[in-house]
Amino acid sequence: MRDALLWHRLQFAFTVIYHYLFPNLTMGLALLIVVMKAMALKSGDECWNRVTRFWIRIFGINFAVGVVTGIPMEFQFGTNWAGFSRYAGSVVGHTLAMEGLFAFFLESSFLSLLVWGEQRLNQVGHFIAAVALFVGSWLSGYFIVATNAFMQHPTGYAIGADGSLRLADFWAFVLNRWALMEYAHNMLSSVVTAAFVVCAVGAYYLLRGRHSEAAGRFLSVGTTVGVIAAVLVVFPTGDRQAKLVARYQTPSLAAMEGRFESGPMAPIVLIGQPNVSARRLDNPIRIPGMLSFLAYGTFHSDVKGLLAFSPDTWPDNIELLYYSFHIMAGLGTIMMAIMVLAAILKWTGRLARSRWLLWVLMAAFPLPYIAVTAGWLTAELGRQPWVVYGLQRTADAASPSVHAGTALFTLIGFCGLYFVIGVLFLFMIGREIAHGPVEIGAEVARG
Repeated sequence: MRDALLWHRLQFAFTVIYHYLFPNLTMGLALLIVVMKAMALKSGDECWNRVTRFWIRIFGINFAVGVVTGIPMEFQFGTNWAGFSRYAGSVVGHTLAMEGLFAFFLESSFLSLLVWGEQRLNQVGHFIAAVALFVGSWLSGYFIVATNAFMQHPTGYAIGADGSLRLADFWAFVLNRWALMEYAHNMLSSVVTAAFVVCAVGAYYLLRGRHSEAAGRFLSVGTTVGVIAAVLVVFPTGDRQAKLVARYQTPSLAAMEGRFESGPMAPIVLIGQPNVSARRLDNPIRIPGMLSFLAYGTFHSDVKGLLAFSPDTWPDNIELLYYSFHIMAGLGTIMMAIMVLAAILKWTGRLARSRWLLWVLMAAFPLPYIAVTAGWLTAELGRQPWVVYGLQRTADAASPSVHAGTALFTLIGFCGLYFVIGVLFLFMIGREIAHGPVEIGAEVARG
């Protein structure tokens, strides 16, 4: 069973990480499309309309691939994680159903109006459709995050006569304080991703000497929105999320910092290698007292180490959790620095002439994808060994009738299928970028 559990976890991890590459962009891009369409409506400048149409097409491709890659995850709750579905399905099923019935249909319906309805709608109607797409996208994101937040910090539930969970307080479940902070942090991260992608395409066009007017708009929107979102991801949302982990998942906080001993004036670790067998952190570079301050608000607060807890409550992959957290935090700092510098040069009119920074912006677009993936790994690895924190262990959540060979076989199948989907996606995105923002007449001719 333990081998089967490993393959169940790897299969779900692969499918969810691959899938989230696409909504990670679309949720943030939905906000930027509203900003671009608002600029077009305010100025009456056709260039802003061309810019908006271009990113609507990029959104549509990402949305379609995200839908296709997201479907297998729904089935895995029944095939690979039947124990979890039986135990918590009566609770989490509400938000998963709302995501599909309300948010998804709202998002897909208004996306079709944005793509094909501009000539039938006036500019105000097209802007309203963009706002509705944004609302649907972010509403969809909230329902998914609320589901995950229940698994991280369960609220609003009761235990039924058969031992499974029942929904006792809908609003306590949906407005879980963990969900509110995780949602804010997650959505701002998606805005950072969209800002870096928009800036990367704009930098590419300027370096190639193509679509210079549209590229300037890309950089203007990307740097302005990106620098705000990059700062807010760190503070207050990242800070508040860390404080929730410190309060409700204390062993996870210790593992994230490779901390084994308890005590006050706990340092934050910049670099080091966790040595779990020896119960220590090798070659550390620390800032004294900062972990105590960031976690509990004072430098002298006591921060518990892993040795204060039973080993069966420790996260089961401390090394990967530690490195995921530090990759996320390190890349977040680097991205904030890049965006601040790019925004300053844009506001002073020097960005278009700073070819070195344009190269940095073009090359940096993978960073938010890596950081967001590392962030989700941190959250999910930190929750272990629980699938519903404090209530159900991951080992009890898997389907006992699905053996390791079956899980491995389907994982290999997913790898092959998603490789083909990825190649097709890159081809379609590459074609759109090569074509660039065009006049509406050219779009109709091309279609």
